[in-house]
Amino acid sequence: MATVLEMQGIDKSFGGVHALADVSFDLRAGEVHALCGQNGAGKSTLIKILAGALQPDAGAIRIDGRPVSLTSPAAALQLGIGTVYQDPLVYPELSVTENIFTGRELRDRLGNIDKRAQVRRVQDLLRDLDVDPRLAQRQMGSLSVALQQLALIAKALSWDARVMVFDEPTAILTAREAENLFTIIRKLRDRGVGIIYISHRLEEIYSLANRVTVLKDGEIKGTWPLDAVSSAQLIELMAGHALFESVAHQAPAGGQPALSVRELSRRGAFQGVDFDLRSGEILGFFGLVGAGRTEVAQALFGIEPADAGEVRVNNRSVRMRSPSQALRLGIAYLPEDRKGQGLFGSLTLRYNTAIAIIRRLSLRGAVVRPRREDDLARRYLHELSIKAPDTTTKVSNLSGGNQQKVVLAKWLASEPRIFILDEPTRGIDVSAKQEIHNLIVNLAGKGVAIVLISSELPEVLRLSDRIIVMREGQITGRFSRDAAAGAVLAAAMGGRTLQKTL
Repeated sequence: MATVLEMQGIDKSFGGVHALADVSFDLRAGEVHALCGQNGAGKSTLIKILAGALQPDAGAIRIDGRPVSLTSPAAALQLGIGTVYQDPLVYPELSVTENIFTGRELRDRLGNIDKRAQVRRVQDLLRDLDVDPRLAQRQMGSLSVALQQLALIAKALSWDARVMVFDEPTAILTAREAENLFTIIRKLRDRGVGIIYISHRLEEIYSLANRVTVLKDGEIKGTWPLDAVSSAQLIELMAGHALFESVAHQAPAGGQPALSVRELSRRGAFQGVDFDLRSGEILGFFGLVGAGRTEVAQALFGIEPADAGEVRVNNRSVRMRSPSQALRLGIAYLPEDRKGQGLFGSLTLRYNTAIAIIRRLSLRGAVVRPRREDDLARRYLHELSIKAPDTTTKVSNLSGGNQQKVVLAKWLASEPRIFILDEPTRGIDVSAKQEIHNLIVNLAGKGVAIVLISSELPEVLRLSDRIIVMREGQITGRFSRDAAAGAVLAAAMGGRTLQKTL
């Protein structure tokens, strides 16, 4: 197979953080080349350079052997390089066709935009992907994330893409949507398109890829055919050491519940939610996207209060009206959307770590004491192995996995008695995921009551003492930690379940 893309000697730094150091990477026509590494390894930086969103400090890029300058995303598209991110970058108020042709509209003889010609072209592209051509005239914002991704694939193909980059494309897709995407990726590969595939899910990589390259700390560790390296070897290469999964945990028996919920409901979101949670217990919440788990968590933390029902914290009835009230009651919440709800990206690691307890660190609750803030941040920088030059580093300069650790540090600083974790390992590499799993178990061992919300069934089965399954806003199953995966999944999908009363 001919080489379609070469990246040689790529260097990039951000505010003292060396993201890439002398990175070289190549892609062949008609192959899927997986790019693996921990959060902070430099994968996203490398891809942003290839997409024209960032400029390298040093290095060269060649397409079909010719040097190219990728000065913008538009320049990358013109050279046949398309990128699909896990969170599609779209104009939601415009149609699919308008999104595809924005800035390069087709014109008629008089110079007017030829809307009919544009729609016909997009319909042809969609048919070629085995996608309903009627989507061409749908508003982009009305589509699911999966369909938005397909629209962006069509956009890249409208530029006769030679290279397609998929950056964690299945992170927020259902299993069926992901399988549809894999079918399209294989179809593109068979046509001779070179595909770069980034994912933390090793089963996807082994299903799709021909070769794999491992990045660690901004440097290439090597490139191998997929059949020449095992998943265990890949994990060790990414982590730099072998991982030992030690999450043995035994929930305490009996005792007064730390949190009791009865008939909790919010119109249009969830109804009749009942459960008890004891100190030192991990209660897993499983369900498909839109099941209502996050909405329950936000009600318990006072972000979106419930309309009805009762919540008792340490046997005391409370009306949860705000996050500040929840925090005073010893409840912390790590949100699913860490960037939108969990972090101040333009501010420092020190500020983000201290913000939840800023009054406690201040003199008489008014004058901030920087040294106490810095001591706190340094403590979690060490305890959580956060990769950052120092506590004054802007959080936006950290990788996704390290940003997640900063959010954890912020809430751990509040010393919660009840900790609600909403998708705590989404987008996290295997090594960081193991660290967070161990942290969750250690917190439970210290008596913290934990609600663990996850869309990854193996994670829920592995960590939880008990499991609650939700579907369409209602509880559809309750299981012990020895539950069969099939029964739990059936409860989430609306099939028959062997429901256990706990």
